[in-house]
Amino acid sequence: MLSKSRIGTICFYVTDIDRTERFYRDVIGLDVQRLEDDGSPWLMAAIENNVELIFFKAECRPGNSPIIVFDLPEGGIDDLVAGLAEKGATIVTPVSHAPGGWSSEFADPDGHVISMYQSETKPRKRG
Repeated sequence: MLSKSRIGTICFYVTDIDRTERFYRDVIGLDVQRLEDDGSPWLMAAIENNVELIFFKAECRPGNSPIIVFDLPEGGIDDLVAGLAEKGATIVTPVSHAPGGWSSEFADPDGHVISMYQSETKPRKRG
């Protein structure tokens, strides 16, 4: 199901957006962009191989961050999530709005959250 996708994003939950921006910009040396969605600021920094690091202010505790995000190259997130559920995967977050598209999360057998993202420029359903 995800064999043709690539890791497009690694998502971090952080307690302080400003501190995180300074660290990744001034200490690590990344080109950090400050963006906003629904009035909430978030950060994005691109690294090699078209992988993005994104940072959202949220409860940050060991085990809930970072989250690996697979970028779906052909869309069809609704069908993919339905197929995962049919095969017994635990859907943690159903398909919902994300900055610039849609996302959904599921858990592996050990409870690790894996996310999928689909740009709004791609069709939500295959078929």
